[in-house]
Amino acid sequence: MSENHRDETPYRYTARLAGEIEKRWQDRWEAEGTFRAPNPVGDLAPQDPAARAAVADQPKLMIQDMFPYPSGAGLHVGHPLGFIATDVYARYQRTTGRNVLYTMGFDAFGLPAEQYAVQTGQHPRTTTEANIATYRRQLRRLGLSHDDQRTYATIDPAYYKWTQWIFLQIYNSWYDPQAPGRRPGTTGRARPIEELEAAYASGEVPTPDGRPWDQLDAGERADAVDARRLAYLSDAPVNWVPGLGTVVANEEVTAEGRSERGNFPVFQRNLPQWMMRITAYADRLVDDLDRLQWPDSVATMQRNWIGRSTGARVFFDVAVPQSATLPTGPDGQPRLEVFTTRPDTLFGVTFMVVAPEHPVADAVPAAWPEGTEDAWTGGHETPREAVAAYREATARKSDLDRQADDKSKTGVFTGIWATNPVTGQQVPVFVADYVLMGYGTGAIMAVPGQDQRDHDFATQYGIDVVRTVQPTEGHPDDQAFTGEGPAINSSNEKVDLDGLGVAEAKARMLEHLQSAGTGEEAITYKLRDWLFSRQRYWGEPFPIVWDADGRAHAVPADQLPVELPEVADYSPKTYDPEDWDTQPESPLGRNTDWVNVTLDLGDGPKQYRRETNTMPNWAGSCWYELRYADPTNSEAFIDPELEEYWLGAGRGFGEGVADDPGGVDLYVGGVEHAVLHLLYARFWHKVLFDLGHVSSEEPFRRLFNQGMVQAFAYRDDRGQPVPAAEVTEREDADHPRAQDGIVYEWNGQPVTREYGKMGKSLKNVVTPDEMCESYGADVFRVYEMSMGPLDASRPWDTRAVVGSQRFLQRLWRAVVDEATGELRVTEDAPDADTTRALHRTIAGVADDYENLRFNTAVSKLIELTNAVTKLGAVPRAVAEPLVQMVAPLAPHLAEELWSRLGHAESLATVDFPQADEGQLVAETVTCVVQVKGKVRDRLEVAPDIADDELEATALASEKVQAFIDGAPVRKVIVRAPNLVNIVV
Repeated sequence: MSENHRDETPYRYTARLAGEIEKRWQDRWEAEGTFRAPNPVGDLAPQDPAARAAVADQPKLMIQDMFPYPSGAGLHVGHPLGFIATDVYARYQRTTGRNVLYTMGFDAFGLPAEQYAVQTGQHPRTTTEANIATYRRQLRRLGLSHDDQRTYATIDPAYYKWTQWIFLQIYNSWYDPQAPGRRPGTTGRARPIEELEAAYASGEVPTPDGRPWDQLDAGERADAVDARRLAYLSDAPVNWVPGLGTVVANEEVTAEGRSERGNFPVFQRNLPQWMMRITAYADRLVDDLDRLQWPDSVATMQRNWIGRSTGARVFFDVAVPQSATLPTGPDGQPRLEVFTTRPDTLFGVTFMVVAPEHPVADAVPAAWPEGTEDAWTGGHETPREAVAAYREATARKSDLDRQADDKSKTGVFTGIWATNPVTGQQVPVFVADYVLMGYGTGAIMAVPGQDQRDHDFATQYGIDVVRTVQPTEGHPDDQAFTGEGPAINSSNEKVDLDGLGVAEAKARMLEHLQSAGTGEEAITYKLRDWLFSRQRYWGEPFPIVWDADGRAHAVPADQLPVELPEVADYSPKTYDPEDWDTQPESPLGRNTDWVNVTLDLGDGPKQYRRETNTMPNWAGSCWYELRYADPTNSEAFIDPELEEYWLGAGRGFGEGVADDPGGVDLYVGGVEHAVLHLLYARFWHKVLFDLGHVSSEEPFRRLFNQGMVQAFAYRDDRGQPVPAAEVTEREDADHPRAQDGIVYEWNGQPVTREYGKMGKSLKNVVTPDEMCESYGADVFRVYEMSMGPLDASRPWDTRAVVGSQRFLQRLWRAVVDEATGELRVTEDAPDADTTRALHRTIAGVADDYENLRFNTAVSKLIELTNAVTKLGAVPRAVAEPLVQMVAPLAPHLAEELWSRLGHAESLATVDFPQADEGQLVAETVTCVVQVKGKVRDRLEVAPDIADDELEATALASEKVQAFIDGAPVRKVIVRAPNLVNIVV
């Protein structure tokens, strides 16, 4: 039969037939609620008490993809890789008897929709909801088995009501590092703000200035409380992006010092902003990584971002007016505080550097001290002039720009001298922008002998270099030595470190500092508090109002949600991207009817002004896993019983795991969220745990990062991308434009091929819709899962999809006659070889599914399918388990075949086939026989053959005897059943 004629056959598995089958089964799944996971209690629980009890006792599993943002471009074939993988896994787990919660919502607040609204005047909600509809259609066409009762978007007021409620829990809390933790044996937890007021009143916690609580007036008490809140307002240095008209978090600034969104310049500004005190949780965020089943690379990125360092806090007395806003020692002398991980190098400190924002720079003298080097002044007449000019030049720079490795490290002398607490020598204090006020203490001690950056600075300004660690032989005299070695030049009558190794020298110096009162052991972190304000329209409004005195008040819970109002202009006020000297203006502030409001906060109706900033787009994704478990609850963000059931410790993958923190059983998403989203979500979850709202300590107990689907792109002579789908190729190794012997052409002209991301700008996008139209969703699913290990990036090649199509076509033909549509299966028992192959495949595929090895599962299924197609007719006893095994990968085809095999029910929850252990035992194994260390024969022997029998069999081999050639056998080493080594 010709291919053309076969294509006309109505029962041939083509893209047309696949599309009909897929649409029919998707409709049936939706109508029957096939993938709805029952809750043991609440609105989504069965009505029958016995059924609810059964759910409570059923093993559960919660599987979750990272929140997708619904962009206007829709999906390309790289996006569904993780979605299909979690669907395969969810479908498999349902067939093992688990109650599987698997659904998807949308992280729908975000800057792209707002920017589009600015350009077109169309409301961001209109754009976003249209994008969500496109995503839902595309995901449905792929056959993803999401629970349609549990889906939502973060822009739904019913959802962000609870985002606002959680913000208020954080706002109305403080962190008590001395309180016993909720987990036995731990210390430190968030407590309600009312308990802080009681602790102030009782003296358990000292007030900020040490006065008794009853001596503070109402305003001072409010200030004392606000100073300890986990969500607080701070007039602190922030990243101001005029081009976006908003501030951004440190994590949203690129290494080039530009905004991640829009690539605009980022400037440092002091602005009042909402902050989250995530630093209070730094230790727990680091330590609890050891309890999670996460990739080592992601855990390492989080540890590095938090940047916990153990060292010493050291105090340097400085000669400045006592009115300066600096801490003072017991003698009242102002002092500079630094943190160092190398207190053993204090004998080598020959100068100090402070950030331009440091308060010591406010106390510079009016004139240069006698003997000031000309190179230190920056050409200015006075220290005040020099520092003021340096501050002005620095104010426009981002933190990353200030710390760039290739940036010249320059500064100016402040006119201030500090006293080295170990040597007693006076060292100059410089101001330089490579030191940041937001990191550590904003001041560093410079040891040019042991730090190359300090060495370069000292060389430039003619400052002494004192080595405190013995360099290795041959180390250049004009370079700092950054390695380890014995201490040198580090002794006086008070302390002697000479000859000690680094660890011992650090310990001895720390002991000396503590006894002298000039230092103490300390731990610092790179992690900064989380900037939580955005000057945008399209985000969650803060549930905060301001009174006439400028004090913040929480909106009562019964008045939530605070909904977004309509505004005439959706954009933040934008500016010349290079114009640093501007002020942000939130779009919400333009709706005065919304901003100015009369509320009764418990003491009668009063006039208030609403907070006009909005929350960052991270807010909605900090807790969405909890809402999936209880999406219809209008009385609470989650029922405690449902949180315990779906995320509680010791359940799901946590069963039997020591010190299980609880959380989602499997969380799949891109490694690009290794720090921001995951760190923020963990922080929110820990606060909720401390306050008793959840029983789990972590949101995601197991994390898996899928790889990236990459694609070839092509550029013409101008460097412009050309449509990848229209490029042809031909072999011509001699052509000057050939790449690996291939010439790529577009419209008859040679083009250059490159490999990387798939995107519209590169004109190499392939969409799932195209694949479904040309091959069917099941073929696309199988191809994506067969391309390689799930955690590896892989190249997209549309031409290779035909291999997956042929596999499913062979499976179809094995069960269905293409000419008549009749079944081709037989009721006869399968032969021994087929039975053995079936059960080995069952065991192998089940293990692959369990461990997310979908590419090897596809290989095993192809191998078995190829074997059964060689049979005249496929025994039903083989066809049915084969269809069941294929179902997680190609669910529509499998459902159709299952139905044609005579089953009325969906196979979505039919028990996965079980392998017969007896069929997994090999009848024979290959034994290697060596003579004088070289392989001379291979024998097929029984797996349980005894050592003496195997030795006799090997010695009886004709090949072995030929190599022994009559020589005496000195020794026979037997490792049954795999090896015999004969020594002659």
